[in-house]
Amino acid sequence: MANLKEVRNRIASVTSTQQITKAMKMVSAAKLKRATNAIVQLRPYAEKLREILANVSASVEDGTSPYTVDRKPTKVLIVVIASNRGLAGAFNANAIKTANQLITDKYSEQMQAGNVSIVAIGKRAQDYYQRRRYQVIGDNNELFSALNFENTSKITEAIMKGFSDGTYDRVELVYNRFRNAAVQILTTEQLLPLVPATVESNRPKNDVDYIIEPSKEKIINELIPKAIKVQLYKAVLDSHASEHGARMTAMDKATDNAGELLKSLKLSYNQARQAAITTELTEIVSGAAALSNG
Repeated sequence: MANLKEVRNRIASVTSTQQITKAMKMVSAAKLKRATNAIVQLRPYAEKLREILANVSASVEDGTSPYTVDRKPTKVLIVVIASNRGLAGAFNANAIKTANQLITDKYSEQMQAGNVSIVAIGKRAQDYYQRRRYQVIGDNNELFSALNFENTSKITEAIMKGFSDGTYDRVELVYNRFRNAAVQILTTEQLLPLVPATVESNRPKNDVDYIIEPSKEKIINELIPKAIKVQLYKAVLDSHASEHGARMTAMDKATDNAGELLKSLKLSYNQARQAAITTELTEIVSGAAALSNG
C-alpha cells in the first residue's frame, strides 16, 4: 500500500487538475453560447441563398461561371477545419481521420501522383499534415483569433482563384457540423465546382418568379462567389461551435472522472492512515507489555 505522503501528493495533484478542468468547462460553455448564436443566425441566410441560386441557375446555360465547370479531378485540394488547441476529446482527431479517409477512398490515385494539397484551418491540422510532409498551402491558424466573414473570405478567394486558374480541379471541405454540445457530425462537402442545390422532385423548377435586373447571367456571377464564401464561412462557424461543445463535454467528463479518482484516493489514504495508526498502537502495546514483563 502506498505511503501517506505519496497518497497526499496524488490527492493534491488530482484536486488541482479538477479545478482546471472545471474552469475550462465554464469558459467553453460561455464561448459555446456565442459560437452557437453565430451559426444559428447564419444558417437560414446560407440556405436561402443556395435556394435562390438553384432557382435562378436552373434556366442559365452551363459554363456561365468559372466556378461551376466540372473538370476531371486530376488535382485536388482538401480543406480540413480543426482547431488551434486540444483538450476537446476526439474533435481534432476525427476531422483529420475523416479527411484521410476521404483521400484514401476517393483520391488515392491523385495522392500517389502527388496531386493532393491541403488547406488546414487550425493549428492541430496544420501541424499534423506538415509533419507528414503533405502539400500544405498557407497558414490560417490566426483565423480563430479574429473570426469573421471578411477574414474567412480571404481564404475562400485564394481557393477560388486556384480553381479558376486550373491549379485545382476539385475542392473538398471536411469539418464538424454543430448539432448540440454533445453531438458533432463529421461532414464532407464539395466546395468547388459549385453544385447547385437540387429542387425537390414534387415541385416545379421555376415555382418562384424572380424579377431580375439587369440579367440572370450577371446575377449568377454575383451570387456564386458569394455562395462559395458563405459556404466556407458557415463550415468554419459550425466547426468553431463544435469545438467548444466538444471541449465542454470533454472537460465535464474529466471533472467527473477526477471526482471519482479523488474518492478512491481518499479511501486509500484513510486505509493507509488507519493501518499506520494500528501499527503504532500495536508497537506501543507491545512495548508496554515488554516493560511490564521485565
